[in-house]
Amino acid sequence: MTVILLGMTSLFTDIGTEMIFPLLPVFLVETLGAGPTYLGLVEGAANTVASVLKLVSGLLSDLVTRRKPLVLFGYGVASLARPFIALATRPWHALAVRLVDRVGKGVRSSPRDALIADVAGDRAGRAFGFHQAMDNVGAVVGPLLATLLIAAKMSMRQVFWIAIIPGFLATACVAFVRETPRAQGGTSSSAATAPRANLGRPLGLYLVIVGLFSLGNSSDAFLLLRARALGLSAATLPILWSTLNLSKVVFAYFGGNLADVHSRPRLVASGWLVYAAVYVGLGAASSPWHVWGLFAIYGIFYGLTEPVEKALLTDLAPAAARGRAFGAYNFIVGIASMPAGLITGWLWNRWGATVALDAAAGFAAVACLFLLAWDAWRARSARIGANMHTPRKES
Repeated sequence: MTVILLGMTSLFTDIGTEMIFPLLPVFLVETLGAGPTYLGLVEGAANTVASVLKLVSGLLSDLVTRRKPLVLFGYGVASLARPFIALATRPWHALAVRLVDRVGKGVRSSPRDALIADVAGDRAGRAFGFHQAMDNVGAVVGPLLATLLIAAKMSMRQVFWIAIIPGFLATACVAFVRETPRAQGGTSSSAATAPRANLGRPLGLYLVIVGLFSLGNSSDAFLLLRARALGLSAATLPILWSTLNLSKVVFAYFGGNLADVHSRPRLVASGWLVYAAVYVGLGAASSPWHVWGLFAIYGIFYGLTEPVEKALLTDLAPAAARGRAFGAYNFIVGIASMPAGLITGWLWNRWGATVALDAAAGFAAVACLFLLAWDAWRARSARIGANMHTPRKES
């Protein structure tokens, strides 16, 4: 039930977020008079704040007896603050609201992932797959709902206010989550040992490899820019985006199920290869129909990575340090988004879209090789360890 409630929470949260986010650039530039540079400042600052807080909240969730209060606070703050963008009359007002929204995301993300891992047991892949699928459903519904409201002659400010409804429903879902305290009488063995729990060398190396891949995983906004250059109209781009999210819904659920019966590192490596193939394909594409096909395939990458990476992290992290492990993971993925965007943007401006997209594919291919080598090293170490602990027969 915890996994279902948190999945519904993610569904409603993304509906509210995606009702606002696609309209925010236009609102900032055309209504508040901000420039493109300020838009970059807003998103860069917001993502940085969220990434740092994911690291801090992950550690904190290991030091307390219950993770739910952090999750509830994070969703509540974001859901309450987000619609206040409707009151903005200056660009810095929008920045302030966006920062508070991302504070909520930073506080909730790592404790929520750790809470799912705590209750999922040996079905972590399916649990994270379901959660990611619900998240993607919200990403489909939100923009479409905003489009319908705008078509019904509502102003952007009115749409922003309506976004408070799914936010309220999301927070209500968290309130109904039941978490068994990891302590009796106010102390928790898990919390007590968290500062001493070593994340271990395998987990540390895995996070380094994830970081390497993330340096080539820039914003999907570049893919939309490529689609536009290949002839898709501005009105078609939201439909293309919804197509991608529908693909993510399907493959996230199937990918999570596969993670419970197949090698998780190999599934992640397969996802990264799909990513590389899609990026190379978009770099070589010459017709709009190429874009539609590649965007549908791109959902496979998300299905084989987002839920599976978290399930693999559950395998690697000590139970007493799961919050810290998810915090480190979320921090690395989030903080790498800024240099990834700068690298891709620089290559795009200097040598064109094909070179930039091929370079991102190169990062993915190299990371894939390192991940497979890491998996082989980990398996070999496990065999050596098992042999060392096998008692020898006396002759």
